[in-house]
Amino acid sequence: MFKNFKLILHSLREHKVYAILTPVLMILESACECALPIIMARFISLIQDYQQTETIDFVQFGIQAGIFISVAIVSLIAGFLGSKTSAKASVGLAQNLRLDVFKKIESFSFANIDRFSTSSLVTRLTTDVTNTFMTFNIGIRVVVKAPLMLVFSTVLSFVMGGRMAWIFIAVIPLVCLAFFLMIKYATRIFNRVFKRYDKLNESIQENVAAIRVVKNFVRENYEVKKMARATDDVRDDFKKAEIIVSFASPMMSLSINLVNILVCGIGAWIAYETKGVEINVPQLSSLLTYGVQILMALLMVTIILGMLSMSLESMRRICEVLREESTIKNPKNPVMQLKNGAVQFNRVTFKYSEKAKRNALDEINLDIKSGQYIGIIGSTGSGKTSLINLISRLYDISTGELIVGGHSVDRYDLRTLRDNVAVVLQKNVLFSGTIAENLRWGDLNATDDELLAAAKIAQADEFIQQFPEKYNTYIEQGGTNVSGGQRQRLCIARALLKKPKILILDDSTSAVDTKTDALIRKALKTQLPETTKIVIAQRTSSICDADQIIVMDNGHIDQIGTHEELLKTNKIYQEVYHTQNKASQQEGGGI
Repeated sequence: MFKNFKLILHSLREHKVYAILTPVLMILESACECALPIIMARFISLIQDYQQTETIDFVQFGIQAGIFISVAIVSLIAGFLGSKTSAKASVGLAQNLRLDVFKKIESFSFANIDRFSTSSLVTRLTTDVTNTFMTFNIGIRVVVKAPLMLVFSTVLSFVMGGRMAWIFIAVIPLVCLAFFLMIKYATRIFNRVFKRYDKLNESIQENVAAIRVVKNFVRENYEVKKMARATDDVRDDFKKAEIIVSFASPMMSLSINLVNILVCGIGAWIAYETKGVEINVPQLSSLLTYGVQILMALLMVTIILGMLSMSLESMRRICEVLREESTIKNPKNPVMQLKNGAVQFNRVTFKYSEKAKRNALDEINLDIKSGQYIGIIGSTGSGKTSLINLISRLYDISTGELIVGGHSVDRYDLRTLRDNVAVVLQKNVLFSGTIAENLRWGDLNATDDELLAAAKIAQADEFIQQFPEKYNTYIEQGGTNVSGGQRQRLCIARALLKKPKILILDDSTSAVDTKTDALIRKALKTQLPETTKIVIAQRTSSICDADQIIVMDNGHIDQIGTHEELLKTNKIYQEVYHTQNKASQQEGGGI
């Protein structure tokens, strides 16, 4: 727990001064609040003297009034400034903490990201940070003020009330035990509720992303009921926790009333028996005030412990992300230049985790010359995407050697490697912004002419010119206002602007018609002769003119050859080719 606190507090940075000032101001406020009952007791003594002698010392009365007002003002100012500094410190902590967690996530490898679900990471960046911020905001005030109030008030109650103060000593353990039990049971529930939050966010994210599918299958009612069940689970857990925590207020009221009854009853009896020698009215008044302060200090401690019980799990989840080390790191003295697009796999095996029972890739031997056009084909799960993910070092190989541009892939500076290896996925993403802004993800400083050239190679310029705003056309989040084929062509153009040594198209023309697909292939071969082009495809027509075609099967390379060679010797390729040609002929025949 303390290690988590320490790690969280690293995010204070420039806001440390406010975090230090707050406890100092709370000490001053606590001292003033504990001094006020003593001053008030002197007031009551002066009033009693007036009632007995019918004369009053106006000088003393004025002095006591001035002291009381001054101390009250100082307490007010210290409390106000403490609230202000704690707000600045806690808001600053939340800002830096979100940024630190986000930076950490951005540094993760794919293997790290696989450990956390997207919904869980979103919850950690939002709900968990908010819980931590709120606890810190109250905590840096209460964690100093409450113990000081408890100690000062207890000591001064003995000074003012003598043996009467033992009433508080007797009540305090009972109250603390009750609060401890409440927090213990509430913490168990809060730990469970955050896991439900993750599932709730996952459901929301999934439905928003797939809203068109939901509507097409008319599953709105089912999804609403599913969401209702998830929200009911969260509600029920929170209700149980809040019911337990809510007992704190009535328990505190009961404790205060009990203490007041005991102090007044026993105090009156002692005053009567000793004729006011051991305890008098001013002392009794101060004792009642100190009793309330002691119990209120316990209440403040309870509140912060209640919030802490909820936020401890949030802090643990945040620290879990902050402590996560990327499985892929830059080497010492990295290679800063990739000479060409040559790729060699030497007996490479790969699996996604050490606990995996089988390899995703097994004994891969492959030699790709710089500038070649390579096709990859195979059934779902055959290892095609796993193969190309290793080239840009999105994952590290398990065994063997992978050489890119003459050097082992793990010797390159990560930015250098990935700037020279452009990957276009089948389901690539466009971001909200104009077409030009999206394309410039490939090169922030690309000129309009370079945008035009890349778009023409990707066969995207034709449909872009049809938009009223052309390259300034706004793309909605996720590219929902363009078709799947248009989205794929824009992603290809974006990748081309990187001017990569290696261009990988992972089934990224699947939504494009065969004519446009052929035009893209022709443009890539003629206009990017020195760039190594690796194309994963489901259609044999997309790779039939490749220099070499790799047939993948169950994590192995089944065979490598040209289109003509594979048609003669490879059963997998023959089956795919004839099945697709038969379907094409049937479509052409009107069937």
